[in-house]
Amino acid sequence: MEKLKIVSRNSPLAIAQSELVKGLICELFPGIVVDIIGVTTLGDKAIDKAGGKGLFTKELQQKLLNAEADLAVHSLKDIPTNSFSEFIIPAVLKRLYPEDCFISGKYKSLSEVPKNGVIGTSSSRRALLIKHYYPHVEVKPLRGNVQTRLEKLDSGAYDGIILALAGIKRLNLESRVCEILSTDRFIPAIGQGAIALEILSSRLDLMILLANLDDNDTFISTESEREVGRLLGADCGMPIGGYAEIIDHDILKLSVMVANSENKHTVVTCCDSKYNYINLAKTVVNKLKNEGVYAGQSIKVMV
Repeated sequence: MEKLKIVSRNSPLAIAQSELVKGLICELFPGIVVDIIGVTTLGDKAIDKAGGKGLFTKELQQKLLNAEADLAVHSLKDIPTNSFSEFIIPAVLKRLYPEDCFISGKYKSLSEVPKNGVIGTSSSRRALLIKHYYPHVEVKPLRGNVQTRLEKLDSGAYDGIILALAGIKRLNLESRVCEILSTDRFIPAIGQGAIALEILSSRLDLMILLANLDDNDTFISTESEREVGRLLGADCGMPIGGYAEIIDHDILKLSVMVANSENKHTVVTCCDSKYNYINLAKTVVNKLKNEGVYAGQSIKVMV
């Protein structure tokens, strides 16, 4: 293979992630020329509106189907847990910075925000957790790409905002971070912080080549999280968080947060061998169901 075309969203963060993938491919296979094709997705066009899973992936997948690109680069959390059989994820890069972070021009931490202070987020998961831990603050919708959200913060519309730390790091904006929120309290979105590569399932040549970029521990961890999403029928309006990490050599710890019908969040944490990552997801879901949490009764917190 002499040339490889990557399709990516046109946002600065998506391009930065695609450049990262390009660099890894060129380092491993210096004889391959890699080009990046930027695409404006439906999610980008409706960036200030609430959306659903798949809004940032469909146009990229269409480029793969049309043979206009060889692989797509996604934030894993943007990929629906129930993907079409035409596509496959041959590699998930090593996950770094899965946490949420607090950014403010006024306060060093969320705990410093006074009564009726305004925190911006587009995530129902984050909104629920903020109201749980900091019931005195007000949560208001905040949408747009990273730069747009920061501009809205700087305009004075919010006292602080919550964003994914990984995106801030990849855009070299870490100087804006005031507080990194613990994954024990602020359980991240499923797949948060991981970059995934997607190809047509028929491209066995690419499957073999791109497997060299896969971090097996990250794949296992995030696939366990995604299996929870599948089993619960999670969608973008469902306040759900899932974070798996390998501890003590081969032990996988999976924590999941879901809101129940009374808008109270339930957290379940279980451990098992990392090689039983799918069964671990099933164990967690069964415990959640025993707590009365499942897709048919989960509340949707819209922000």
